[in-house]
Parts: sequence; structure tokens; C-alpha cells
Amino acid sequence: MANFNKVYLIGNLTRDPELRVTPKGTAICQFGLAVNRQFKDESGAVRDETTFVDIEAWGRQGETISKYCTKGRPLFVEGRLKFDQWEDKTSGQKRSRLKVVLEGFQFLGGRGEGGAGGGDSSSDQSYERNSPPARGNSRPASNEPEGVDEDVPF
Repeated sequence: MANFNKVYLIGNLTRDPELRVTPKGTAICQFGLAVNRQFKDESGAVRDETTFVDIEAWGRQGETISKYCTKGRPLFVEGRLKFDQWEDKTSGQKRSRLKVVLEGFQFLGGRGEGGAGGGDSSSDQSYERNSPPARGNSRPASNEPEGVDEDVPF
């Protein structure tokens, strides 16, 4: 059976990111993202709906988000869903939550912009993604089949 776990979100940070470091020295950044949706209800009135999502970023990405993002900053997030379960220490009840583990992100809006959305050509459009190191052949990948003469004028 096939499985697919991928989330793409654009929203604004609901709080300043919180950066912690594990005992082994790995950075972990936690923050909230508010994602807005507009729709028309049965009567035709336009309604707004906001969904609040907890995000967890590890390593260098977490450090970058913690350094450059503050509450209200628009952000594009790519990640996967993760289900956490634990027992509440005070009440003893089982608790759970669904969060997004960040795999890539892109700053939206101009440098230093807080709540403004969208990006224009002057905005910071760098994309950062966790990816495994390249293995095997160090030759750059090419879409050209081997032995093709690149001087052919067509």
C-alpha cells in the first residue's frame, strides 16, 4: 500500500520562535503558524476561518528561522505530519497533538516585514530544504544523454 505524508502551508507566525538545543547539540525550533481561509457560508456571507498549526524545525533550519523570524512574519512551510502522544504529569490523562515537522521553508515578504504577505521581486525568496547529502557520482547531473554533440544548431 502506498503512503504519502506531505504538507504545504503559507501563514503568519503566531509567536516568536523558541529555540532549544538537545543534549547532543542539535537545535530544535518550535513556533506556531496561523493559516487563514475565506469562504462563503450558506447565506452567501463571506466568512474567515483561521487554523493554528504547531511547527517543529530541526538543525540549521531551526536556527535560521529563530534568527530571522518574529511574530507576524509570513512564511511558506513544507513538511510532514507527526502525531505525538504523552501522559499529562499533573492529571495523568493521555494527551495527543498533530504537528508539522518542517522539511523546507521560504521567507515571504520583504526583509524586515512583519505582517505583510506575498512577495515581490525585491523580497527575500531563498528556499531552504533538508536533503540528504549527494551520494555516488560527483559528476553534475545532466538531462543530456551521453555522447550528444552540444554544437548542433537546433
